[in-house]
Parts: sequence; structure tokens; C-alpha cells
Amino acid sequence: MSENHLRLNRRLGYFPVYNIVVANIIGAGIFTTSGIILGEINHTAIMILIWLFGGLIAISGALSYSELGIAMPQAGGEYTFLSRLFHPSIGFLSGWVSFIAGFSAPIAASAIGFSEYFYRAIPLIPNTGHWSNVSPESAKQFLAISVIILFTAIHARGLSFGSRIQNFLTVMKIALLVLLILGGLFLGKGDWSHFSNNEPFIANLSGMKAGGLSLLWVMFAYSGWNAATYIGSEVKNPRKNIPKALITGTLTVVALYFLLNVFFVYAIPPDQMKGVVSVGGLAVANAFGVKAESIISLLISFALFSSLSAYLILGPRVYYAMSRDGYFFRSIARVTSRNHAPSRAILLQGALSIVMVVSGTFDQILTYMGFALGLFPLLAVAGIFKLRKGNPTAPSMPGYPWVQIFFLTTSAGILTLSFIERPSESFIALITVLLGLPVYFYFREKSKKENQNRTS
Repeated sequence: MSENHLRLNRRLGYFPVYNIVVANIIGAGIFTTSGIILGEINHTAIMILIWLFGGLIAISGALSYSELGIAMPQAGGEYTFLSRLFHPSIGFLSGWVSFIAGFSAPIAASAIGFSEYFYRAIPLIPNTGHWSNVSPESAKQFLAISVIILFTAIHARGLSFGSRIQNFLTVMKIALLVLLILGGLFLGKGDWSHFSNNEPFIANLSGMKAGGLSLLWVMFAYSGWNAATYIGSEVKNPRKNIPKALITGTLTVVALYFLLNVFFVYAIPPDQMKGVVSVGGLAVANAFGVKAESIISLLISFALFSSLSAYLILGPRVYYAMSRDGYFFRSIARVTSRNHAPSRAILLQGALSIVMVVSGTFDQILTYMGFALGLFPLLAVAGIFKLRKGNPTAPSMPGYPWVQIFFLTTSAGILTLSFIERPSESFIALITVLLGLPVYFYFREKSKKENQNRTS
């Protein structure tokens, strides 16, 4: 059988799929946003409630995507769902945005974040001899590119090998987070009075806008709750394992995020915490001393290491699905006979991520990524109503329709707030989406001509 006709194989059980979900969610967000949120709302208890409320939104999304994953257990995530439920052009636009902002930018961001925190803990370039001519920025950039190349090579070898690496990284990351939480709360220095030492929260329009903007940042930290649906073609018993992995993986992260924020508040007085980006390092420094800050730097770098790996697994499956359907370069759909992996899609993903690391444009993409990517889960969850109407006997998840109504209402509110608060970035995100339309029509016409040539 030639490469062009090979398909992705169902090799993954529950545990590796669960690990991919957890690894894809836990990234830099949990270690960088709590201090900024507290600076907006000035109330530690409400900050933690916002994290829990964001977790509810993520769980409602996971329940909804579980139903979609059961009905359409194929690679591609939103691309597959939206193409089948609405129109191929809608699915293509979701894949287009994923290609530009959804995966390449987070991979670049994770790689640079990893290099920043790793270099802080273990400087690689001594300031003596001929090494003095090498700047720390160049060393960090080299390290970031090297990490992308390494994991591109790992995952191009196939998902069986790559998933074993991912399993190890995720298990270690969870273990490190648990040790940080338990050590911080039971052995570290802190004060429970930090939870009551707050300014009054006024629930007026200004307060609600601050809370909504904070929720937008929290949802960035929860992004990835839909990860299992991107690899649906490679999941064993998808009707069971996709929903189980989505729901348990998301619940695990909600619990870890809640406990980590409890530790942050316990270790840091509110006045010191407000506006601080590296809140994790500050918490460890307060709880265990300044020397222990290198531990959290390594921990965050390790978490980003695992997240980068998960992004490199998921993104290429979207481009593989688009190429398979004729809406992207046909060569990207090729699956190698040896590794049964979309190796060319993986190499393309790694190359674009490296370009973003070198050019530095990834940070601009991240400012509007949340708005652009928030549109398509909204449409996908809305599609459940159409799915049920067209097939009332289809397998379903509990909570319908209230789970979907909750997700749609809160997600629409977040997008509306994002547009009001940051119209420039949101408008650019909309333009990015619309620019995908001529690309879609190009590939559609190209696919039609290829099909006509085959039949003639």
C-alpha cells in the first residue's frame, strides 16, 4: 500500500489520550495570570472563584465535545465537526486559524517560555572566554529552536513512540505540581489571613467588566480541554475513551489549578501579588526562600516542555484532515508506511513554529488568538443541537441542553467583552478568519480540477 492511501491507526488507549488532554491544558497560563487577575479585581476569594467558574466552562465544553467526538471520531477536532455539521468552508476556516494561531504560536511561545525559565535556573552560557560574545538572548533562542526540532523529530517517528514520551512528561508534570501544592501548603511559610485581607468588590459595571476580562485570561489557561478530539482517528474505542479522557483530564486540571491558586494566596500577601506575572516564582520564594525560586523555574519550564510536545501532536492532525479532504496541500495528507504518522504535517508545523521563534511575531498573534479561536468552539457546540435534530438516536452525554446553553452563553459573553475591551486585536482576528476564505476557494477549485482529471 502506498503512502498516499495509508490511514491513521487506532493505537491509543485511555491513559495516553488523558495525558495529552492534561498536557495540552497545563501551560504558562496558571503560572502567569493570577497576579494580573488580582490586580484587576483586588479580591483573592473572587479570584479563586473565577478560576473555578472558568473550570465549569471548560467542563461544559468537554462534555459537549465528548458528544461530538462520539458521533465523529476522526482526526481534526473542530475542522471535522464544523465541516460535517455546517459546511466545509466553516471547517476550513477553523483549521486555517489553527494553522496560523492555534498551534504554531503556542508552540513558539512554549519553546521560548521553556528557554526563559530553564535559562533562569541553569544558565547555559558562562560569561568568560570566547563565550562572552554569545548573548543570553541568542542562547535562549537557540535552546527554543532546539526544543522544537527535538520534539518534531520525536513525533514524526509516530504516535506510539511520541505518546510514550508524552506520557512520561505529563506524569512527571502532575507529580511536580502535586509536590509543589502539598509542600507549599503543609511545609511552606504563609498566612491564611491573606484570604480575608481584601478590598471590597463592588458588583457594578466596572467590577463586572474586570471580572469578565479576568475570566478571559483564565480561559486562556484552560484552553486545551478539547484536545482528545484532534486525534479521534487514533483512539481505541473512541465512544468510550474520548469522553472519558476529556472529562477526567479537564477535572484533573481544574483541581490542580484551584489548589495552586490556594497556595499562591497562602504564600503571597495580596499587595505583593497584584500585577505580578511570575506569581509562581514569588510564591516559592516566599514559602521556601529565594534560593528555591530556581525550583519553580525548572517546574514551569518542564510544564511548557510537556505542553509544546502536546501541541506538536495535535496540530498536524488538523492539517492532515484538511489535506485528506482536498482543502490543503495533498502531500500533507501522506502517512508514512513505517510510522503511520502524518510526518509531513508535523514537519510543516515545526518549521512554522521555528519561523515564529526567530521573527518574534508569535507574541502579536497571541494577543488576538483567544478571540479567533473562541469563535469555532462556539459554533461546534451550537452544532450539537443540529446533530441531535438530524439524528435523535445518536449517543449522547448527560446534561443536554443545559450544559450547551451554559457554554454558549458564557463563551459569547467572553467574546463580546473581548471585542469591547480590545477592539483592535479582535478586529484583526476577524480579518485573519476572513482571509482564509480565498484560500479555501483556491483549494476547492484545485481539488475539483484534480478530480476531473482523474475521471477523464
